[in-house]
Amino acid sequence: MTRSAVLNVDSQCSFFHSPSWQDTDFPAFQQAISALIAGAQARQIPVVDIFHVEEEGVFSSTSGHVRPMPFLTHAPAARFEKQVHNAFTGTGLDRWLRLHDCQHLVICGIRTEQCCETTARVASDLGYRVTFVTEATLTFPMTHKGITLDVDALRHRTETVLAGRFATPLTVAECLESLT
Repeated sequence: MTRSAVLNVDSQCSFFHSPSWQDTDFPAFQQAISALIAGAQARQIPVVDIFHVEEEGVFSSTSGHVRPMPFLTHAPAARFEKQVHNAFTGTGLDRWLRLHDCQHLVICGIRTEQCCETTARVASDLGYRVTFVTEATLTFPMTHKGITLDVDALRHRTETVLAGRFATPLTVAECLESLT
């Protein structure tokens, strides 16, 4: 039997103080990630918290913001800090997952197309089976060369590039059903 783990990537208070922060999709994200984590814990699946840390600013350890968002009250099985976009490089996460015989990873957190997607890609390259729970990720509109991609476009793009290559995109309900 394949053992699973949920990777909760960057769901931290730092984002409340980030210039990109928008409340628009936060209530839906909060509900979805809470349901995913509660469902995983009810199935005795470990939840691993990953926090992004930088030397300065709202993502620095000294800012006081590198901590779980207040609604996240679960006790993580492990906690790792990262300095890059993926949760593996320089963190010890891969070693922890292998020591705990986890071969299937469920990705959730903040930002959909950045740290969550990058973590999914690296996990796949490391040989893990990856489920990407898009509705339990959060992102914000992005503009490049005068073109703005809204949240729905970014989520669709992420699912499109991950599906069939790096991860299986599922809803919270589909993911939890597959874990039973």
